[in-house]
Amino acid sequence: MNHLAVYDMDKTITYSPTWTRFLVETARVESPWRLGLLPVVALAGAAYALRLIGRARLKEIAQRLLLGRRIPEPVAERAAQRFAGRIDDSGVCAGARRQIAADREAGYRLVMATASYGFYAEAIAARLGFDAVIATGVVRTDGMIHAKIAGENCYGPAKLRMIEAWLAEQGIARRESYVRFYSDHASDAPALEWADVGIAVNPHPPLRAMAEVRGWSIEDWVR
Repeated sequence: MNHLAVYDMDKTITYSPTWTRFLVETARVESPWRLGLLPVVALAGAAYALRLIGRARLKEIAQRLLLGRRIPEPVAERAAQRFAGRIDDSGVCAGARRQIAADREAGYRLVMATASYGFYAEAIAARLGFDAVIATGVVRTDGMIHAKIAGENCYGPAKLRMIEAWLAEQGIARRESYVRFYSDHASDAPALEWADVGIAVNPHPPLRAMAEVRGWSIEDWVR
């Protein structure tokens, strides 16, 4: 039997979302002038709120504005390691650290499944001792990371599809696996239902209500 503990990242493991913070902190170091484009990023955010663009397109626009149309992989790696260090120092919920340690001790394979981009989420996951990362990919060519998503944005139903694809790639049969899934957000309902044990962590109100109806455990990892 394969024992898997699958964790969402933003606001489940971390106190707050990481994507915008990563963009702003990287722009501040690598291209400070790009911070002047933050109002344009805010306009894109408004377009998303009005459902004029999708979540994936918003991410691409924000990356293009704050990191550029493309960024050399060594620069991205340097930024990812720098950012992961700060998250590890002060951005990880104490309860998340305890649960990760408990799952590792119990023999679970630790998997991070996040809508964040893998090129920086992997650096955070490595510091926390995860065994694998399932995340949103980016287009890479000639040593450059482009402001364009490769494949699906790892969010909502797409996250479950990507988890299932990863299982297939690893040769892990679902019927021979026992899965725990942790998330703070109702968008992860498909994966929470699919798991053997679903845990609503630091849940926002819609997920809390859903968890109460469906009998999922509710945990507070912030306190």
